[in-house]
Amino acid sequence: MSNKGGRPREFDIDEALDRAMRVFWEHGYDGASLTDLTDAMGISRTSMYAAFGNKQDLLGKALQRYSQGPASYLAEALAQPTARDMARAMLTGAVRATTDPEWPAGCLGVQGALVTGGSSEAARDEAAAWRREGCEMVRRRLEAARASGDLPIDSDPAQLATYLGTVTYGIAVQAASGVPRTQLDAVAETAMRAWPTT
Repeated sequence: MSNKGGRPREFDIDEALDRAMRVFWEHGYDGASLTDLTDAMGISRTSMYAAFGNKQDLLGKALQRYSQGPASYLAEALAQPTARDMARAMLTGAVRATTDPEWPAGCLGVQGALVTGGSSEAARDEAAAWRREGCEMVRRRLEAARASGDLPIDSDPAQLATYLGTVTYGIAVQAASGVPRTQLDAVAETAMRAWPTT
């Protein structure tokens, strides 16, 4: 990949983004200094700004990368044949992603910018928008399920999407607190008992 001047970049964009994602995930937006980020990415601040924009822009790109990588379980869940299968895949996928030893515990979209100072409101809003977007995709999938008869006609897709999001992010918080995967699997199973049947 080339920069605007035509010279090849001296670093791998995807690898640098993975490293930035990890820093945000481990330290949160406010806790991740520019020095932390550039040191982890192995690049200068000038290179970071040229490739990714400012720190908030970098968080946005890290969230996109997270959606395609550790959090790709959501896209896989949405592709399941039934609403029940989707809900189960979403919950079990969240358990796997938030307890994967290859990555920090918990969820980047929760820990990354849930608690920020006043000067970081935009970053907090970006992470909140990322979470809302996921919930909206689930809602649309559940509306289609209700329309096809896969969910009871009196079910509320918006409420069910909020329910799944609440349990999913609750799993992430518990994982970040050190709750083991076996217990979180049990939480997912308990949540599925409340799922409506046709």
